[in-house]
Amino acid sequence: MRLTNRTFDELQVGDSAELRRLLTLDDLYVFAAASGNYNPMHLPSEDVDGDGVPENVAPSMFVAALIASVLGNLLPGPGTLIRRHSFEVHTRAHAGDELLCQVKVQDKTIDGTVRLETRATRLGDNAPILSGIAEVIAPAQKFDRDDIEVPGLLVQRHRHFEALVERTRQLPAVPVAVVCPDDANSLGGALLAAREGLILPILVGNAAAIHAAADAMGADLAGLEVINVSAGDAAASAAACQLVHEGRVAAMMKGHMHTDDLLRPMLDKALGLRIGRRFTHVFLMDVPGRPEPVMVTDAAINIAPDLLTKVDIVQNAIDLALALDIEPRVGVLSAVETVNPAIQSSIDGALLSKMAERGQIKGGLVDGPLAMDNAVDLGAARTKGLKGGVAGHANILVVPGIDAGNMLAKQLTFVSHAESAGLVLGARVPVILNSRSDSPMSRLASCAVAALHHAATQKSLA
Repeated sequence: MRLTNRTFDELQVGDSAELRRLLTLDDLYVFAAASGNYNPMHLPSEDVDGDGVPENVAPSMFVAALIASVLGNLLPGPGTLIRRHSFEVHTRAHAGDELLCQVKVQDKTIDGTVRLETRATRLGDNAPILSGIAEVIAPAQKFDRDDIEVPGLLVQRHRHFEALVERTRQLPAVPVAVVCPDDANSLGGALLAAREGLILPILVGNAAAIHAAADAMGADLAGLEVINVSAGDAAASAAACQLVHEGRVAAMMKGHMHTDDLLRPMLDKALGLRIGRRFTHVFLMDVPGRPEPVMVTDAAINIAPDLLTKVDIVQNAIDLALALDIEPRVGVLSAVETVNPAIQSSIDGALLSKMAERGQIKGGLVDGPLAMDNAVDLGAARTKGLKGGVAGHANILVVPGIDAGNMLAKQLTFVSHAESAGLVLGARVPVILNSRSDSPMSRLASCAVAALHHAATQKSLA
């Protein structure tokens, strides 16, 4: 960043400067965190007046801080110290507004003080937001540098999942068989999604254990169907599969049980939910700072997938991306971005890329092998001379095996502060695969992804 000032001697009455700034929801969070002002009027997630819409009012002191940035960066610029800034607020700015912030020199005094008129206006309707007078001590020494750096800030907000949940609220609630929800985490997640209008849960498992979990939570199961299956977890999963065949549910959700017990009845050739593809797992990750969600697959089911299994892994992920209105850009990961006969994942990446090129994988762009850096970072891709629509832009990451996938997903969650939604694909219906450590947002997002997948499937069949 280059900064240049105007010294006291250089300033003339009538000199002016301005900047334009689009106010964002992240600005409100950053200002609240920095100032300690948690007034709900200024928090994007809070509704104060009860109309169902957050107020999103930008704090007046934040707008005044934008004026201070004009004074400190532009006019007079670096070296300026504010002595006084009095202002009047005319109307309120909100997230989404673009402001024009202006300062204009009114007069100078012999002690080095400069008075400037200050103004902030909303572009579009020219509504005045703030106006006032600032008195500053102008710099006496010239400053002109281009090496000013400030550490970046990352807001840990999961706006992609928030948008998915909001989209799902516009759809009819999806009937979901929740298998063995007999602990607080699994039952609480299902009830939360039901309260949010995302799903209509049918609780399948040991009825006494389910009601005991509800009593321990203080939860009311009135109005919810509970199907008693006391012969074990696998039997409960088989009963849920039968609900799918009867057309009573459009998705399944794992409760307090082992994943193997959930999936084994689904794989039964006669009574299961096979449709001709391998069952594969997708983590949909909302990583703060990324422009769109990122998928990691397969990190939970297929341990060491061969090429044909990876074809299904890729195709299932592409289909899910399309259901979520995400443009699928598949990066097949390896340790290197060139084919090395000694590294099987690099060979698989090249073959999958060619298979997509020949139409054996449909619906999205596939490129590989790609190392992690040049799959998700455009600068790294350019450094390696990689071109095309995937390198540097991948939003589906196909890992070599379950070890790499599990490590990558957990790194994104616990190091990069991502939220994850987990789904098993390749069955007759999507299967929501939650973990005991999942947050409420993660559970909601998993239900939202399953509901949107179901809606897209129904639309394609219509």
